Amino acid sequence: MSPPCPKLQVLAAGPGISVQDLGRFGYLGQGVSASGAADLIAMHEGAALLGQSPALAAIEMAGAGGSFSATQDIRISLTGAPMAARIGDMPVAWNASHLLPANVSLVLGGARGGVYSYLHIGGGVATPPLLGARATNAAAGLGRALAAGDVLALGRDAKAGMVNQRLDPLPRFGGGLLRIVPSLQTGLFSQADLERFCAIPFARDPRGNRMGVKVLPDGAPFRSEGQLTILSEIIVPGDIQMTGDGVPYVLLNDCQTTGGYPRIGTVLPCDLPRVAQALPGAVLRFAFVSADEGRAALRQTQTALAALPRAVVPLVRDPHQMQDLLSYNLVGGVISALAPDGLDHGPTDANTDANTDAQPIAEREAR
Repeated sequence: MSPPCPKLQVLAAGPGISVQDLGRFGYLGQGVSASGAADLIAMHEGAALLGQSPALAAIEMAGAGGSFSATQDIRISLTGAPMAARIGDMPVAWNASHLLPANVSLVLGGARGGVYSYLHIGGGVATPPLLGARATNAAAGLGRALAAGDVLALGRDAKAGMVNQRLDPLPRFGGGLLRIVPSLQTGLFSQADLERFCAIPFARDPRGNRMGVKVLPDGAPFRSEGQLTILSEIIVPGDIQMTGDGVPYVLLNDCQTTGGYPRIGTVLPCDLPRVAQALPGAVLRFAFVSADEGRAALRQTQTALAALPRAVVPLVRDPHQMQDLLSYNLVGGVISALAPDGLDHGPTDANTDANTDAQPIAEREAR
């Protein structure tokens, strides 16, 4: 008889913590948006670190973390916007996988350099599926934000020995260029406005959530012709609605399914994590691309995501923190939790306590 699967206990939770997966599809006609993780790249990175499918549900944290413990030893990985993280009293690295021993607390602080952070678990979070997915969509009544005292069922971990791995995250933090394709109402905007839209910078407004974010133009607002006669019609994440004040609003995962504001364009799905992870004040720019260029960008992103498992390398920790020094391989990339991205960018002080777990040689040779 197989032992029972472990459970994850939520000891403390920030206001924006929820269970998310890759999304819920096929229900737009019933008014239910896809939802799913705001940063789908992070879902693939976390899965690569644990050697499992990115479709498994994880815990998404929006800006603030929390603390957790498990009823049995479990494997975890941490991706997305970096947070200060520790297991018990030991700081641990971001963009890496770790062993979380039974009844030892994992404590995650505030997000740095981005908005959405992710806790992935070997075997995934196994809450009951709702309409075929575990993604939380509170606005649609599908799940709710997590709170202290919640106990989450976990799936069975098929690769319990794979731990202490790291990878370099794919670039998407700090704003930048967003590629867009024309939408149904692009033609309602003058050529001058379309050119200005792609020429000026926009700043991410402090207001925003999983439904979308405002981006403030450097200059006058935008206007479309006949915007008061537009019928409400289907909208999807990535659509850029021009609100009544002429300020663009980029829709994200929990957006409504219909709307009547004119859409100047639609951000490519592969660029949406850049929107989601932009901090207030981050500079974003837009550029129209052709349908062929858009498809090529999507293929390029899929190729990069498929290559993530091959980019995983062993995690090496500070020798001063190793209880059994001879069992570890000290050759490889050194990481430091002091660096914003968890990576060491130069010589390190051997006395620092910020470096984290390494993988015993015996574990790697056994795989």
